[in-house]
Amino acid sequence: MDKKKLGFWSIVLLTINSIIGTGIFLSPGSVAKSAGTKAPLIYIVAAIFTSMLAITFASAAKYVSKGGAAYAYSKAAFGDSLGQYVGVTRVIAASIAWGTMGTFVVRTTLKIFGFDSANLTYVTIGFLVLMIILLLINIFGTKLLTIISDISTIGKVLALVVTIIAGVAILAYTGTSHISELSSLKAQDGTPLIKEMTATTFVTAVIAAFYAFTGFESVASGSQDMEEPEKNLPKAIPLAIGIIAAIYFGIILVGIHLNPVALVQSKEVVVLASIFTNPILEKVVIIGALVSMFGINVAASFHTPRVLEAMAKEKQVPEIFAKRLSNDLPLPAFLFTAIFAIIIPLSFRYDSTSITIISSISRFVQFLIVPIAVVIFFYGKSKEPVLDSKKNMVTDVIIPIIALLLSILLLVKFDWKGQFSVKDSTGAVVTNVKAIVSMIVGYVVLPAIMFIYSKTRKESK
Repeated sequence: MDKKKLGFWSIVLLTINSIIGTGIFLSPGSVAKSAGTKAPLIYIVAAIFTSMLAITFASAAKYVSKGGAAYAYSKAAFGDSLGQYVGVTRVIAASIAWGTMGTFVVRTTLKIFGFDSANLTYVTIGFLVLMIILLLINIFGTKLLTIISDISTIGKVLALVVTIIAGVAILAYTGTSHISELSSLKAQDGTPLIKEMTATTFVTAVIAAFYAFTGFESVASGSQDMEEPEKNLPKAIPLAIGIIAAIYFGIILVGIHLNPVALVQSKEVVVLASIFTNPILEKVVIIGALVSMFGINVAASFHTPRVLEAMAKEKQVPEIFAKRLSNDLPLPAFLFTAIFAIIIPLSFRYDSTSITIISSISRFVQFLIVPIAVVIFFYGKSKEPVLDSKKNMVTDVIIPIIALLLSILLLVKFDWKGQFSVKDSTGAVVTNVKAIVSMIVGYVVLPAIMFIYSKTRKESK
């Protein structure tokens, strides 16, 4: 046994660290607003959906060990063209996710130090400073990255556990639950804020909760550095998600019983902190969130450029993105993805709700393609040779098909019109042009440019 490789429990910890980031600190309010008292159930449903997808990605990793995760799987299963499309859109999705997390860490830092976290100038300057810090961390190498990752894991889990324990203690001491206050909340027009659950509101709530579970898709990309990934990944990832789901369930349950009004109506960056009136507990949650967010940003700054680098090595994007510094930092790829991570939040004026939804939805291309790829690997129909791995009908066919169907269901039932609309200065609902343009550029224009580049390059040889 190679002691240098990650064992089962190391994979579990890696998964926990990759998933717990900004979502649970920021999304409980939107989930509670959509689902009301059923919010804890929504997190369980999101955890089940995540488990299906996570197992699917883990199964793909045992057939394809190249870097790039979804890009590598799609290219192996379907060939260069679709692989290139998934690769480009995955870079975009990862960059958007990075930008989303960067927005939250900057705004939280500004709040902690008493600055206006809604000031666009402050946030933009903070964003640029954050990117410079991340660049320096990457230049120093993986040792510093590992230390920060470990500190982040401890900080985020500790903050969440303290939140649950403190909340339970307060509820036990006072003997009072405020969950009934959810039904009395009113919108500006006087109608109930928490409406009856429909298929659309259910899906919207599940996607909002699902954002708190994203990050699992990057875990399997390092399968070549793990012990028996074909056995350990399909077990470790669902176990980690189960642990996370239990923590999230406890958080949302405490929140809607302790202070549901603050959870739903708070304008604070770290929504979770608003459920406490005790300033010490509030600070613990905010600092825990900041540590968690920063750690996830460090991880994103490491993983995101390497997807673009993997494509450059396959000559599907300009080869300059495959160039590395002497310390193995792919600097051109880093700078490209960092710029994209800055542009998206800036174009949305750092509106947390809009970029969170865009970040969640932008991942669904790979959630549709990878399940099909795994089934293709199982039946030996891939375009490129794959590893001769032990096949399993449950993890390689049944679960991927379930994951695919669930992804399609969520996309069909999703409130596209509502999420791509915003209120203007007069309160009127208008089309969110920036969101639509961003999706068109990211999922049509850029892939088309890369496809033309690749085709032209081949024809010139």
